[in-house]
Order: sequence, then C-alpha cells, then structure tokens
Amino acid sequence: MARVALVTGGSRGIGAAISVALKDAGYTVAASYAGNDAAAVKFSKETGINTYKWNVADYDECVAGIAKVEANLGSVDILVNNAGITRDAPFHRMTREQWSEVIDTNLSGVFNMTHPLWPGMRERKFGRVITISSINGQKGQFAQVNYSAAKAGDLGITKALAQEGARVGITANAVCPGYIATDMVMAMPEKARDATIAQIPTGRLGEPEEIARCVVFLASDDAGFINGSTITANGAQHLV
Repeated sequence: MARVALVTGGSRGIGAAISVALKDAGYTVAASYAGNDAAAVKFSKETGINTYKWNVADYDECVAGIAKVEANLGSVDILVNNAGITRDAPFHRMTREQWSEVIDTNLSGVFNMTHPLWPGMRERKFGRVITISSINGQKGQFAQVNYSAAKAGDLGITKALAQEGARVGITANAVCPGYIATDMVMAMPEKARDATIAQIPTGRLGEPEEIARCVVFLASDDAGFINGSTITANGAQHLV
C-alpha cells in the first residue's frame, strides 16, 4: 500500500508542485488549503488529488482535518508543512495583528499539524516531517520581521524534532527556497522582480518543481539518514 502524504497549502504554488510530485512518485496525497475554494476544486479536477479545507493556525481544525484525511486515505506517514502567509510591513509600522497572523500560521501552524500526527508516527516507527522554511528565515528581510522570525523558528523546530524522532524512525528536515516563480512573486512589479533576480547568481527565479524535487527526496527511504538538515535552494543568493 502506498504511503500517505499530507501537504498543507498543497493546492497552489509550491505546495501544488509538491503534491503533484509526491503523487507522481507513488504516494497517496492529500492537500489542505485555507480559503481559495475555486483553486482547490480546479486543482483536484486536474490532478485527482483530494483537497481538504482547514486553517493550520487553529489546532482543533488541524486535528479534525487530519482525522478526515486518515479516515479517507489511511494513516499519514509524510507531513509537508508548506502553508504560509505574509503580512509585510516595516517593523515600526507592523501591527500586533500582522505579527500574530504570521506567527500563528507559519510557526504555530507547524506545531498544530505535526503534534497530532507525531504519536502515530512513533507507534508505526516511521515518519517524515518536511517543513518549507525560507531564505528569509536564514538571512532576514526588510519589512518581514514577522515572517523571518516564523521561518527561522521553523528551522529550530526541525532540529529539535529530528533529535526526538531519530530513535523511532522519524526524520524531520527543512527546505529553504529562495525566490520562486509563484503567482505571488510574478505579481511583483516588474522593476522589483528584476531587482530581485539581479541578486540571484543563477540569474533566474527558481521553479516550484525544483523545490518539489527536494521534498520528494526527503520523503523517500533513501533519505533515512538525513535528519535535522536544511536544504537551501536559492540559486546561490544566500550561502549558509
């Protein structure tokens, strides 16, 4: 029986590419999403991947959503924490709401999704927790104190989980994408997008499928000895 993978924010952008790549690799995939019903319906029709709606910032919604996935598909073996939002503002103008919304989704959301699945992974002696962090969690970014803090925190969660899960067959790893050609990045003003590309030694934006291939590898049996690691995929824009 194929292992079950759950991808949060899995119906658009990088998450959609990850969902499709995992399905193509032979996994049974579920994709969660927070609000764009039309995009989720379109994604499911095009890919055959089941989508489920809940907000990763709400622990109880995560528990209920995971229960639906497991009732339909079986126990989740692979969790990809991809869901994330931005609420950008210079720090002196950042509101408490902008801070809390990003922390609740991008940082607490990783706890809210991983915590309910962790006992089952321990019992089955197998699990993969793969969290999509960001280049800006590694280097920081102007007007993204909230986002940078959350994404840096995701790396700390990953390293600690790796140490706790290692003896029971669970790996926890992270991927830090640089600037990727998603709808959000492509919606940037052309001048700003060109300025961003000029900072990337590779001379281009990354493709969502390039991040997806990192995830497929980390999910595989071949990656069993890779634990607590971060794959940096940013075209040499920031070297760690």
